Amino acid sequence: MTTAPIGFAAALEQFAPPEAVRLATLAEQHGFSGTLVPDAFQPFTAAQGQAGAVWPTAGALGAVTTGEIGVGAVAPVYRSHPAVVAQNAATLAALYPERTWLAIGSGEAISDHVVGGYWPEAAERLNRMFDALTIIRKLFASGASGRDVRHDGEWNRLESSRLWSVPEVLPPLLIATAGPITARRAGTVADGLLFDSVPADKIPLLLQRYAEGAREARREQRGRVVLRLHVSWDETDELATAAALREWPQAGLRFAKSDVRSPHELAQMAAYVRSDDFDDRMLISSDPEVHRAGIQRYLDLGVDTVFVHNVGRNQERFIEVFGRDVLPFLRR
Repeated sequence: MTTAPIGFAAALEQFAPPEAVRLATLAEQHGFSGTLVPDAFQPFTAAQGQAGAVWPTAGALGAVTTGEIGVGAVAPVYRSHPAVVAQNAATLAALYPERTWLAIGSGEAISDHVVGGYWPEAAERLNRMFDALTIIRKLFASGASGRDVRHDGEWNRLESSRLWSVPEVLPPLLIATAGPITARRAGTVADGLLFDSVPADKIPLLLQRYAEGAREARREQRGRVVLRLHVSWDETDELATAAALREWPQAGLRFAKSDVRSPHELAQMAAYVRSDDFDDRMLISSDPEVHRAGIQRYLDLGVDTVFVHNVGRNQERFIEVFGRDVLPFLRR
C-alpha cells in the first residue's frame, strides 16, 4: 500500500486570491499533493466574504506550486460560453503540462444566475451541461487535428472555429454530480467524477452508475474519482463546531440549494442550522485521528484523490497538523 494523494481545496469563497495562493503553497510544503480551486461569482454567505476568479488564480497557482491543479466545478453555460471554458482549460494545460484537469457542473443560481435571464429547472440544466461538454470535446479535438468544428445544439451554438493553442496532452474532463442518473450519463462521455462532500454511503452507488454508463458506451477506462471534502478542525471540538456554524453553515441545510440566488438569502436560511445538522455532511472534530479515519473511508470506497477544505480561518495551523498527523497515515 502507498500513501494516498491528498490535495488542498483553496476556498476562494473565503480567502482573497493572493491569500489562497499563499495557503496552497504552504500546503504543498507540508505534504498536500495538489490544489483544487472552485469557480464562484459569489460566496455562499456574505460572512465568507470573497469570490475571486478561478482562471487567473489557477494560473498563479501553477507558477508557484508543482502539484496538480483541479478547476471546478465550472458551469460552462451561463456566465461563460463552453468555447471560452475550453480555451481557458486548454491554455492552463499548455502552461502546466499534465498537471491540470477540469470539472464541469450544471450550475448554481447563486453564482450562475448573476447574468440574469431564464433560470432552468434541474433537468434542463443537466442537458445544457452535457451539450456544453460536447462543444468542449469538439474544440479539444479541433486543436489536435487542426480542423475547424461547429456545433448547432438545442442549447448552445458554435460557429466554425478551432482552438489554436492547445497542449500536447489535453486535460481530463470530469463531471461534478451527487446523483446516480447524472453519474451514469457521465460514464458515457466524461473522464471521471467530482464529488463535493457527498456522504460516504452514497459513493458506491454513484461509482456503480458511472461504471454502467462507461460499459454502455464501451469505454474501457475506469475514470478519475475526486472528492472535495469539507471538514472543520480546530484545537477543541467546541471551536471546530463554532467554525462550521459560522463559516460554512450551508453544509447543514437538508435541501438542494441550486436555486438560491443570493448570499444574503442563503445566510437567512442557514441561521437555523444547528450542530447536529452536520451529521454525515461534515467531519467536525479536534482529533486528527477522526479526520484520518473519515478520509480513509472515502479512499477505501474508491475515491482516487481527496481535496480537503478546512472551513475555519485557522488555515496555517490546520495545514501544519494535517501535514504531520493525518496525511502520512492515509493509504490508497
